[in-house]
Amino acid sequence: MTTSTAPQLSRTWQGHPLWLVGFRPFFPLACLLAVVTPLLWVLMLAGILAPPTWLTPMQWHAHEMFHGFGFTVLGGFLLTATKNWTQVRGHHGRTLQLLVATWLVERVAIWFGGAWPAWLRWAAVSLYTACLVGLVLETLVRGRRADTLPDNWLFVVALPVLLVARTLVLLPEHFAAGVTLTLALFRLAFIVMLERTLPPFMKAAFQVTLPRVGWLDTAIKGLALVLVASASLPSARLVLQPALAFLVAARFMRWSPHLAFRRIELAVMYLGGLALAAQLVLEVLPVRWVGTLPVHVFTFGTMGLIIPAMFFRIAAGHTGRPVQFGSIERAVLWVMLVAFGARVIAPQLAPTLYRELLWVAAACWMVGFTVVGLRITPMLLAERIDGKEH
Repeated sequence: MTTSTAPQLSRTWQGHPLWLVGFRPFFPLACLLAVVTPLLWVLMLAGILAPPTWLTPMQWHAHEMFHGFGFTVLGGFLLTATKNWTQVRGHHGRTLQLLVATWLVERVAIWFGGAWPAWLRWAAVSLYTACLVGLVLETLVRGRRADTLPDNWLFVVALPVLLVARTLVLLPEHFAAGVTLTLALFRLAFIVMLERTLPPFMKAAFQVTLPRVGWLDTAIKGLALVLVASASLPSARLVLQPALAFLVAARFMRWSPHLAFRRIELAVMYLGGLALAAQLVLEVLPVRWVGTLPVHVFTFGTMGLIIPAMFFRIAAGHTGRPVQFGSIERAVLWVMLVAFGARVIAPQLAPTLYRELLWVAAACWMVGFTVVGLRITPMLLAERIDGKEH
């Protein structure tokens, strides 16, 4: 029999390690959605599977990409990050179990809610978002005195708007406005996340200090927030989006890209940020793209490249393990790059192969997140190896 030499702590949660902190249940659930929903989508497009009776196929697809998969990822990230930002314990245990239950209720309601009374359907599809937003805001407010990040007020302002955005996505007459608002909110979240994570990542990898310019950081976040407020004003977006894209790209050019591109795990973070900038420009250009290109530059370029790398980092680092990208982890990131090429670039060059390329992109996405899930889930089901509680 072996005994651990790690320090033993008095634990506030005596149950399964899965419920110690938010990323533990929600990252595997996000991987599950990332595997299942692309398959359902291509089956819908092929006419093999009917969409939920109360949604069009496009409504279902957009909702499950952003408010299903995306907000599952964002939920796990924010529940974990906010407790570290504010130096509080964070939500865990029974609270986390109940939150996962609301997530399951939403998944059932999205698919079967068409047969329910309208009040019940809308309550069920809004429950997870409302509860998660409330829990994150409660953490930020409770720990505000210890919070060293003055721009966390951006989450306080923006997160409640997600309830509005998801409602608009689910209303056929407001679908386009809902997608625009949703995209603006996710863009803001990724901008803040990249600003906070890339400097320490680059410091750890190359011992380089990325230059920070206060006015530039403020301008980027400020423009991103203004774009949330002006999501329904095309004339304003026509000016603001290229301006934000220029500032984002300029900052990345100052952040030692020649070093970052030496390692795939850092390169995808930079590529994801540049995809965010590209989406801003592509959306306002008077060009007819194949397959809603601007949206998919963000979903496959920003979300698809950054999220797997972040999952690997957070799952290892927050369970007491060294953050290491081995051959399998790097292979996943290359697969996600192939998915990006098949979904975003190749259809513009070979539009007659659009359907076939969708299958390739979906298959790569499914394979990538299957491997991610298989790699991180065993870590998330076990105690931290360094003896810390969470």
